[in-house]
Amino acid sequence: MTTTPALQPGSERAVPEPTALISVRGLTVRYGARTALDALDLDLHAGQIVGLLGENGCGKSTLLKTLAGVYADHRGDVRIAGHPLGPRTKAVVSYLPDRSALPERARVRYCLDLFADFYPDFDRARAQTLLARFRLDPALRLKEMSKGMREKAHIALAMSRRARVYLLDEPISGVDPAAREGILGGILDTLDPDSLLVVATHLVHDLETSLDSVVMMRHGRVLLAGDVDDLRAEHGGSLEQIFRKVYGS
Repeated sequence: MTTTPALQPGSERAVPEPTALISVRGLTVRYGARTALDALDLDLHAGQIVGLLGENGCGKSTLLKTLAGVYADHRGDVRIAGHPLGPRTKAVVSYLPDRSALPERARVRYCLDLFADFYPDFDRARAQTLLARFRLDPALRLKEMSKGMREKAHIALAMSRRARVYLLDEPISGVDPAAREGILGGILDTLDPDSLLVVATHLVHDLETSLDSVVMMRHGRVLLAGDVDDLRAEHGGSLEQIFRKVYGS
């Protein structure tokens, strides 16, 4: 299933490359007797903001973990920027999991040093700009922050890599609407026009105006995918209405 971006007149989003930046064929992941991803096929191109939607347990997080190279026990062919999963793909993918692996006692400035040491493409100036935008003191420890503040700190770190692909797993879940707006603004304003952003979320309403295309999943497969404007025209409703219709059946 191939998705294509919705480019508005005067948009600064890049024209997609003819070859998919992410190409997935027959991806299968099993956890014991349970199949998390079931022979999944998917193509995603540069210059897109893609919403990865679906019910809990549909395979969204497993897909992102696999693309990020965190989960290696799978079958099928996965290529990012033309390369099979491995060190070359990890070098161009910035992944934000739904649960942080950073130590709770760490100060934000320590996290900046950690990312700068670990990722050659980490842009400290961009991170500092985002932290200032989010009004986060680099001297704060993660455990001293509210959930919304921690989300912002993690976003600042993930989006400050000069990556080609950004994979964000529920980056705005569990925070109030005002915090969501601020986080989304930071993500979108930082995103390079020729990069690919894939956001797993169940908050369709909050993201609808920002998305170029969507991938809706169920039982480890792609249920519906396409350009957001095309889907609205085809189904005669908003993305949230389409989501409710698809998952209400």
